[in-house]
Amino acid sequence: MQKSVSIVIPNYNGKHLLEKYLPSVFIAAENAETEFEVIVIDDGSKDDSIPFIKQNYKNIKLLINDKNRGFSYTCNHGIRESKYELILLLNSDVKLDPNYFKHQWKYFSRKDTFGVMARIMSFDEARIEDAARLLYYSGCRIKANKFYYSENVEDENIYTAYLSGANALVDAQKLKELGGFDEIFSPFSSEDFDLSLRAWQLGWKCYYEHQSFCFHHVSGSTKTQIKSDFIKKKYYRNRFILQHIHLNGLRLLLLPFYLLSAEIIPKLLTGKLWIWEAYKQYLASFISIEISREKLSGLKLKYNSFINISDVMEVINKSIKGKSIKRL
Repeated sequence: MQKSVSIVIPNYNGKHLLEKYLPSVFIAAENAETEFEVIVIDDGSKDDSIPFIKQNYKNIKLLINDKNRGFSYTCNHGIRESKYELILLLNSDVKLDPNYFKHQWKYFSRKDTFGVMARIMSFDEARIEDAARLLYYSGCRIKANKFYYSENVEDENIYTAYLSGANALVDAQKLKELGGFDEIFSPFSSEDFDLSLRAWQLGWKCYYEHQSFCFHHVSGSTKTQIKSDFIKKKYYRNRFILQHIHLNGLRLLLLPFYLLSAEIIPKLLTGKLWIWEAYKQYLASFISIEISREKLSGLKLKYNSFINISDVMEVINKSIKGKSIKRL
């Protein structure tokens, strides 16, 4: 059951990537034989991205941010302007397989589907970069860095803790109900994990489809353009923020002590002084964190959902029992 698709692609100084990979996007969309639109949102590029699109892709809906605002804001700009039933959130450094959509339609016949992601392969096809993710606690941290998949085509209920922001086909109505990505995570990092955790807690499921795949241009975007220490600060700040938004009970109460003992002090002692700045930025976000928690609580009340992170873990763990699962 094909549905119409809005393909949302954020761009920052990515002309060289758009040149390489936009053709694959149009081929995959045309092969899907459905209504589609391609939306590129430029986030303050200083290269020739905008002239390139205007000259070569007049059928692209080009949106231009007033200044560089980061991944979450940029994607949300495109999400707000989208008009179709599904939204494909796609990075500019991803090449789609020509039959990318073929095996993903089936998930949207289910009312509780939030979205599905495809297998992400390295560009040389030598390894799987991203697959389904298991969800688990590590101390006072929610983690999802254990990958798995099934090659059995009959295993349709392969859940994933979260959908990669680089490649996720999602229900547009549900995505807009969540408000898109939480811009507390700007400029980048952890926003896709947070989005999927919010969806799961409303009772909406995130799937992984192994037969559908794409190729990732390693370090093709953000990481090549921003200094390493800056990335580390934002990565850890956002990781702390995500835990604070989604933890509850004893783990939330213990989070300040855990962060200091397991994250901050050990890194300071080994000379990683940037961690202190990341921690200060996290502490400065407390008001925004409470707003995010209240929004999630309000949505859970609206949808009469009592699901928490532990429940999501149980659902995913139960789903793999008795299946021939391969782990990465």
